[in-house]
Amino acid sequence: MWPWGHLAFGYVLCSVYSRLVYRNPPDAAAVLAIVLGTQLPDLVDKPLAWTLHVLPSGRSLAHSVFAAVLVSAIVWAYCRKRGRSDLGAVFAISYFSHLVADGYTYLFTGEYAYLSYLGWPLLPPPPFGDEGTFLTHLQDISLSPGFALQLVIAVAVYVVWIEDGAPGRAAVGTFVERIRSSS
Repeated sequence: MWPWGHLAFGYVLCSVYSRLVYRNPPDAAAVLAIVLGTQLPDLVDKPLAWTLHVLPSGRSLAHSVFAAVLVSAIVWAYCRKRGRSDLGAVFAISYFSHLVADGYTYLFTGEYAYLSYLGWPLLPPPPFGDEGTFLTHLQDISLSPGFALQLVIAVAVYVVWIEDGAPGRAAVGTFVERIRSSS
């Protein structure tokens, strides 16, 4: 799944969670936790496997349930200590949504060997073979039905984000303005 697909899936889950538990849409801090949680496994594993070649697969260390539980517990404890346990919960939901999104097709098709990343390092890495580099993956982009579906879902979730009040938009605007004024 591409980054926007992970973000869209995680945002929907966290928006529903936030509305059910807190009766409010996610706020700007929650959106930041969602972005970090949905992207973290790939931000760790892909460079370490594809560029530095220190991991056996682009789905190994940070895609493991063991890492997800450990990192989520640390983030939740940190957030709880600062009075925002909701951010820890949103981060954990986002992180685990990434693992689910990467594996649901293998689960439904019965290709369980490709789910071994969930138990890494106790299980071998998934049998993807040579995963290439970032450039290889970018060159392989095609308007396949799966790719198109992710784009459609991302646009639909953008509408949900707007309906939620576009949390975080003002913070991003302030950040961009600071960058412009410093150059």
